[in-house]
Amino acid sequence: MIISRFIRLVCSVGLAAAVVLAQPKPKSQKEVDAIMAMQNAQDADSRIKAAQALITKFADTEFKPFALYVIASSYQQKNDIDSAMVWAEKTLEVDKANFMCMNMIASGLAQKTREFDLDKEEKLGRAETMAKGAMEAIKTATKPNPEIPDAQWELIKKDYTAESHQALGLVAMVRKKYPDAIAAFKTAVETSPQPDPATLVRLASAYNLAGQFDNAIATADKAMAVPDLNPAIKQVAVSEKDRATKGKAAK
Repeated sequence: MIISRFIRLVCSVGLAAAVVLAQPKPKSQKEVDAIMAMQNAQDADSRIKAAQALITKFADTEFKPFALYVIASSYQQKNDIDSAMVWAEKTLEVDKANFMCMNMIASGLAQKTREFDLDKEEKLGRAETMAKGAMEAIKTATKPNPEIPDAQWELIKKDYTAESHQALGLVAMVRKKYPDAIAAFKTAVETSPQPDPATLVRLASAYNLAGQFDNAIATADKAMAVPDLNPAIKQVAVSEKDRATKGKAAK
């Protein structure tokens, strides 16, 4: 099954701890303690603090790329897009193939770009490049822990590939290329083992903007049928269905 961003982050931290005595190696017990503090942190703010402490106290730690990613992903969990992108950029400086951070930057740039920004195409072009780069990196990505079952790793890769397509959909939405957005969001939904309801809502929005109201209604219904749906996402799905219903009646 698909793993949410938050659960994916926690699982990633756990996997890193599981290989503390393999691949990257801590150089002292104090460094091990700092890594474990990052792993055991119970919320985003605590993880950020622990990860920053690790790379500050142990400047030569081999876990620096991972700690930087933890900070970026934790800011993403807090919905602090600007800070998430800053730390994702720092991660890519030391881990150029980090497709998770490529997706983070691609999505963040698309979400932060406005129609009349003077550097609109520059930002969207970079977002597109990052999303496509992430998809390429995912194809050849190796398991961070050899103990991860191959089947599970393939599901994780599909999940991140879906994120790349979603980012391309966001880029197309800003450009008002709604057919392209529909195609990208549909691919994201079809690629992910368990589609993100937020992607379904964005697909419904793209259908509405393209005047495909029946498709918008069906997609909004599919989003609202997701168990334990986040109330904020449900509210947007209801709004998109209402917009589609009104649009269809006005034809």
